Amino acid sequence: MSVVNFTPNLQRHIMAPCVAVEASDVKGALDVVFEANPMLRGYVLDDRGRLRKHMAVFVDGETIRDRDSLSDAIQAQSEVFVMQALSGG
Repeated sequence: MSVVNFTPNLQRHIMAPCVAVEASDVKGALDVVFEANPMLRGYVLDDRGRLRKHMAVFVDGETIRDRDSLSDAIQAQSEVFVMQALSGG
């Protein structure tokens, strides 16, 4: 199973535990997470289902390419990390 992780800085704002999922792409993995935690969906995705600008998703250490339909593939043992993009200085 793949694992979807949420960084601690994101968890300060909303409950987002690590979740083991069976999915073939990022959208499928996040759908499993959002089914168990619907409030998290609005924080990560906009009203069209696209990744919000202030969010970043990595699969096995690589930034996803498809921020609109989240079609990037994941493997059976992939690690998906969802994080808040931080800025400042």
